Amino acid sequence: MRKTMLAAAAILTISSAAFAQSTVIVTDPAPTGSVVLPGEVRNYVMEQNTPSVVYDGDIAVGATLPDTVEVHTVPDMDGYGYTVVNERRVIVEPKTHRIIQVLE
Repeated sequence: MRKTMLAAAAILTISSAAFAQSTVIVTDPAPTGSVVLPGEVRNYVMEQNTPSVVYDGDIAVGATLPDTVEVHTVPDMDGYGYTVVNERRVIVEPKTHRIIQVLE
């Protein structure tokens, strides 16, 4: 009986440790600017001669530019647009104007 109880206790201990190791906590990460762009998008944007617009708000990943800032599309690359704000090239989501990367 004692061996059975010890074996049961050992199995419970091992299984609870295994369960704890498989638990994953997902949090919404803060924007860090670490989005990996396709090389074609970066090259295209860097090659364009686009005039800069003046904007007083934040130019940071996650910020949304107002609709008054013209966003240009990247040909053949859905989901990527760009503009130049305060002499800084930024990659944005064309529909939302949300900044997804600031090119340096």
